[in-house]
Amino acid sequence: MNDETGSEIWVFGDYRNYFQNRVTLQLLAKARDLSRKISARVCAVVFGCGIDEYVAEYAAHGADKIYVVDHPGLERYQIDAYVALMERLCRERSPEIVLVGGTGFGREFAPRVAKRLKTGLTSDCIELYIDDEGILVQTAPAFGGNLMAVIVTRDRRPQMATVRPGMFQELPHDYEARAQIVRIDPPADPPPERLRVIRSDRRPQTDRKLEDARIVICGGRGMGSKAGFRKLFELAQLMGAEVGATRPVVYSGWANHDALVGQAGKQIKPMVLFSFGVSGAIQHTAALTGAGFVIAVNKNPDAVMMKMADVAVVADAKQVCSAMIKELRKRIRP
Repeated sequence: MNDETGSEIWVFGDYRNYFQNRVTLQLLAKARDLSRKISARVCAVVFGCGIDEYVAEYAAHGADKIYVVDHPGLERYQIDAYVALMERLCRERSPEIVLVGGTGFGREFAPRVAKRLKTGLTSDCIELYIDDEGILVQTAPAFGGNLMAVIVTRDRRPQMATVRPGMFQELPHDYEARAQIVRIDPPADPPPERLRVIRSDRRPQTDRKLEDARIVICGGRGMGSKAGFRKLFELAQLMGAEVGATRPVVYSGWANHDALVGQAGKQIKPMVLFSFGVSGAIQHTAALTGAGFVIAVNKNPDAVMMKMADVAVVADAKQVCSAMIKELRKRIRP
């Protein structure tokens, strides 16, 4: 361990869609939790140009120290330059743990960094904790989500993991928080880019996102048929909710892949989750850990989803859905 820095947990700051994608803030909160067990400092690492606004945000959300590389050449994300710079910083400062958001960017960036550092990387983790030996324990679904793998990196550093958005809760904004800012010069001769970005445009999001919905209605095979599943969309319209689906439902063609809730689909964190006819496979329930209040309807009282629920209704999911639609229509149009 580098004596100058001491033990540090790094969170890579991906700010490009900051107001919609909060995964960096969520990882800073989790890093603070992990740091208590190993007496480590929580550090954000940020590359870009004119990024002081985001540096301040990371300080307000839990970072003790922020490594900043601010240079016009880093204004646009360039994979080779970012990876080389991250490798250099890790070798110079020897972080104990490096956490990266499990976004499209993270899945491209983190494996390349891990390969260069000859260390392990666990992708799409759903839980992280420090064991009694001070080792980071990383839990991730395996074999298509049918099993949970518990992974540790004992002999290599840093210990690296990516985590999907929505798995952890960000800390409240602390206006009084202060962080040590360490400004680092980029290399004089950056590596040549194999790809050059000519222009990038961000398309506005016109549809509501399932991941951000306050109320979500998830349906499983217990809805009986495609026609039965369509009833959930009718209920969602009356409730101002979004509709999610399990993998068997999507594979049966009852819903589009965009509605898939699970390790291979969307991670959700609604205030209220209605679950109709869902048995509760691990691949699905791993994406529900951020839900606030869960109401499950299923004929089988022993279904995993029923045991997870705050309110479990033992009944036919189609009948309960139809009854709710009828009652809501009466209340909306008496």
